[in-house]
Amino acid sequence: MVLNQKETTVAYRCPECGASVMSLVGVFTLTADMIRLKCPCGRSELEIVYTKDRKVRLNVPCFLCPSPHSYLISSQMFFDKDLFALPCGYSGLDICFVGRKDKVQEAMKQAEEELLELLGDTSFEQLSSQRHGGGGELTDPQVLDIVMYVIRDLADEGKILCSCPDGGDYEAEILDDCIHVRCKQCGDSLDIPAGSLTAANDFLGCEELDLRPKD
Repeated sequence: MVLNQKETTVAYRCPECGASVMSLVGVFTLTADMIRLKCPCGRSELEIVYTKDRKVRLNVPCFLCPSPHSYLISSQMFFDKDLFALPCGYSGLDICFVGRKDKVQEAMKQAEEELLELLGDTSFEQLSSQRHGGGGELTDPQVLDIVMYVIRDLADEGKILCSCPDGGDYEAEILDDCIHVRCKQCGDSLDIPAGSLTAANDFLGCEELDLRPKD
């Protein structure tokens, strides 16, 4: 008997040469090890890891930020969606697309048009040079990007707990050194440290958030 394995297409734009990098990813291949989608220029790669709790972690190169952005999403979203995009937390521009090949190709083309409009007379090589030259100020958006994605993923899976009997209505407020997660219905809340990239990466392994008051 032949099993139909789940497959999806993943694409990003190389921040070094500007080329589109696209590949088909199958669930059987993904469960075996880390997958690296490398640009033919050899200067960038996108990492995909299937975690022990069946989530998918992506480290995506960004054409505006000096370091990759990290995202953690459910395997169902990764393989079953026709299309979804992962944005840069600094600019709001989409830097990675996952889904059906035709949908991903269309989204990449639209994203390229938006990027060209944004660049104006600036070449991609100049953009790459600026990205390498002034990276420090982009650390905070990267941290918030990681933490906010984990929060959204936990909320989608019903793994944020509060005093509401049937689940709450959650909001997140970005503060100077943390993210304040609060249920708008019962008021339960929790502060999540976000003052460093290390703290944010540690938060990637979080399996649930308990907002309820501790005795």
